[in-house]
Amino acid sequence: MSEPLWTSDEILAATGGALVGEAFAVTGISIDTRSLEPGDLFVALGGARVGGARDGHDFVDQALAAGAAGVLASQPVAGSQIRVHDTLAALEALGVAARVRAGKARRGAVTGSVGKTSVTQALAAGLALAGPSHASIKSYNNHIGVPLTLARMPRNTERAVFEVGMNHAGEILPLTRMIQPHAVAITTVGPVHIENFPDGETGVARAKAEIFAGLAPGGVAVLNADNRWLSLLQGEAETAGARVARFGSAEGCEAQLTGFAPFTDGREGALVSARLHGRDLSFPIRQSGQHWGLNSLATLLMLEALDVDLETGLAALADFAPLAGRGAERTIQVDGGEVVLIDESYNANPISMAAALASLGARPVSGRRIVALTDMLELGPDALRFHADLAAPIAQAKVDLVFCAGPLMRALWEALPPTRQGGYATDAAELAAQVAAGLRPGDAIMIKGSNGSRAGTIVSALATAFARDRAAEGATR
Repeated sequence: MSEPLWTSDEILAATGGALVGEAFAVTGISIDTRSLEPGDLFVALGGARVGGARDGHDFVDQALAAGAAGVLASQPVAGSQIRVHDTLAALEALGVAARVRAGKARRGAVTGSVGKTSVTQALAAGLALAGPSHASIKSYNNHIGVPLTLARMPRNTERAVFEVGMNHAGEILPLTRMIQPHAVAITTVGPVHIENFPDGETGVARAKAEIFAGLAPGGVAVLNADNRWLSLLQGEAETAGARVARFGSAEGCEAQLTGFAPFTDGREGALVSARLHGRDLSFPIRQSGQHWGLNSLATLLMLEALDVDLETGLAALADFAPLAGRGAERTIQVDGGEVVLIDESYNANPISMAAALASLGARPVSGRRIVALTDMLELGPDALRFHADLAAPIAQAKVDLVFCAGPLMRALWEALPPTRQGGYATDAAELAAQVAAGLRPGDAIMIKGSNGSRAGTIVSALATAFARDRAAEGATR
């Protein structure tokens, strides 16, 4: 039997709780019975969840039936349990205990208005090649996800990376202090969640800079030199005692992007040209989006700061595939041929929209470039302007047809020339049928929008519709 992640005695020591029932050991930690694995500790988080879900204690019986080895609870429940006053505070304490017991592990943290999940996962790929490692999964980057990820960190971890997100000022501060990273990266700063910041983008930049507060002495801050907030961020990083490493397109950057060329020979990805600490190099990546030129350099600088050699980092990037909802591609069969479906549906803001459109524009296609866009959320009083302003990068990308869904995207729809107007609907589900009807062989279509505006609905609808059509066609032959 493999070494347990935690014993009940260790959980007791970390949380100050009380054991009720038999002693136990766990191999994992879960807060959701839908993804719980046999042998997990089930953490019953208190309070009503967003969307009307019940308190976590209501799911203890399901967790035990699914094989949970023990429960962390703040009220009487079935099964062996560690009883604490507050389960979230106990989870945080368990995360800190995990960090302390794996004290020699090099830890990295990534934040930014866009790109933080992709860069975190690219880093995770590099760390995994270098030795025993640990990383955030999905987008576990908030006040629950970060301590959960920490608490799941095995005791033999040599390197780890954590994604850190925020919607408001003050949210990153406790998370970075919990992690105490040796290196941090801010991918970029832009107008994201700005409705929550009275001082707009300046407030976003200062909130992102909170990540330096937890940086270990002598730590590294990896910053985007192409971002207009570099001066503010670098000043905050240096005040915190960080050594700054910059990535960008300008000379003088520790990692300078000198070229980005998507493959045109049928291969997936692109060739990146760069100057790393004065050394010229070119390397392939599996990503074709132009923003991945800078993302790859941020990844290499972070890996370097976490004691991973360059060859290992390049090998990881060469094999790191686009994530679902963040540039993943698939081919769907339409009447008479194929269409390339580019899934950028996970989230959207003005920065990521512009980057995705530029990548689509640089892509060679045999047919048309098409986009289906849903509302970008949390943009405050200038939301309509941000949407209408997408007309310019759409034109620059030579997009042939635009489909829009949502009340905010109406502003873009009205800003488009009639020749580019593919279709408009009030929501994503309604738009999907229009998009499906408008596709022709050779087209490349990109779907993008905020989570809350359900851009992923269009991706699912297209995949399902054309799969159904192929099945029906096969049945008639």
